[in-house]
Amino acid sequence: MADLPAGRQDWQTQFMYFVYIIKSIKRNYLYVGISNSIGRRLAEHNSGRNITTKPYMPFVLLHSEELPDRISARTREKWFKSGEGKEFIKAHYL
Repeated sequence: MADLPAGRQDWQTQFMYFVYIIKSIKRNYLYVGISNSIGRRLAEHNSGRNITTKPYMPFVLLHSEELPDRISARTREKWFKSGEGKEFIKAHYL
């Protein structure tokens, strides 16, 4: 990014991204996602702005990881949604 002139950097590489795992307080439901702002995203989940998670709100944050770019975050999100990732979540958070 530093080698590119001002205004030419890829906007996606200017932000850190997070992979997060949230758990419904009332129901047995976990959600794995990515965002560049965990606080904003958790507030969206808890206010019902996400159709997928609205029936399961409210949520608490179980886990988050900071990653350097969206591609890395998406790769990690996919891992958490895999069989191995789900076993990791069960072993450490449930």
